[in-house]
Amino acid sequence: MDIPPLAGKIAVLSLGALPLSFALNYVSVLSYPLGVVLMSSLILGLLSLAIYSLSRSDIYYDPLYAVFAVFAFTSVVDLLIALQEDGYMAGFMAFYTKEGEPYLRTAHGVFICYWDGIVHYLLYLAMTGAIRKRKSYRNLGLYWLGSFIMSILVFLPGNILGKYSSEIRPTFFLTVPFVLVPCWAGLRVFSQTQVPTCCTPNTVEEAQRKGLLRRPVDLALIIYLIFAAFFTLFRGLMLVNMFYVLPFYGLAIYALIFPGCSWLPDWALVFAGAIGQAQFSHMGASMHLRTPFTYRVPEDAWTSFFLCNLLYALGPHLLAFRCLWRPAFFLRPPPGPPANHEKQH
Repeated sequence: MDIPPLAGKIAVLSLGALPLSFALNYVSVLSYPLGVVLMSSLILGLLSLAIYSLSRSDIYYDPLYAVFAVFAFTSVVDLLIALQEDGYMAGFMAFYTKEGEPYLRTAHGVFICYWDGIVHYLLYLAMTGAIRKRKSYRNLGLYWLGSFIMSILVFLPGNILGKYSSEIRPTFFLTVPFVLVPCWAGLRVFSQTQVPTCCTPNTVEEAQRKGLLRRPVDLALIIYLIFAAFFTLFRGLMLVNMFYVLPFYGLAIYALIFPGCSWLPDWALVFAGAIGQAQFSHMGASMHLRTPFTYRVPEDAWTSFFLCNLLYALGPHLLAFRCLWRPAFFLRPPPGPPANHEKQH
């Protein structure tokens, strides 16, 4: 998979979040929740207008350019929040975590911001760069979609049912477009034409004729998925994994045994992004000082905890890489030769 060049224009525009957030931190009106939501809406509106005026041709070519550009700006904001909450910087986003989204002050909220500010940010720059070069970004988009949806699935219940459920601010309603827009974006990404593979019909037929014992990589992945499924059952309290990840593991095992499951490469990318985001946030929050001591992983168990969860996160990425590396086994089998009918005289 070719990684497109990063969009320099979007990088410069998104880095404007640094001086802007520093200045807003000293505006007195932002000491009230209503002031925060109004100012946030105003900034997002002005940012959208600026992106439209600077990149009109790119937006006409693909409207997701504007979506990724706005999200790149908010990713920088999230990174500033995480760095501020961990004490690496001061004077930037204290007003927002206090009067906007206090949930982001939790350990899990901090690591959601780290992931958004680093991984999502790089994906946004790569995808906007691909749009500018008129190249495909479908694989990157599928990975981002899974990662973004997983963060939302945890973020929303965490706000509504968690420790800060009694402190929901008006800015919480700004998450509505941040939920609806990715759903629309995901549909557009899925509808994009897949990058054609160089697999000939003979290559597809040969790959799909091989038994499982002649495909050691697939056999190793199946063994991994079985152990990962048991690990998911062991962590039954993580309901998102139980309801979504566990069924996917079962379907992935099926697709690695029986050829022609053309849906696996796409969904492997989606779930790789989802599990990567979930495991990063889970591992970081479980060892963070802001997590209550009774829920924190003891220091003498850090090594085993880290290795087990790292392997759990690595496996779906290896599965996605395998699907992209040699996709012939998952392609639809070529049609057989037409039957020869004897002429009847």
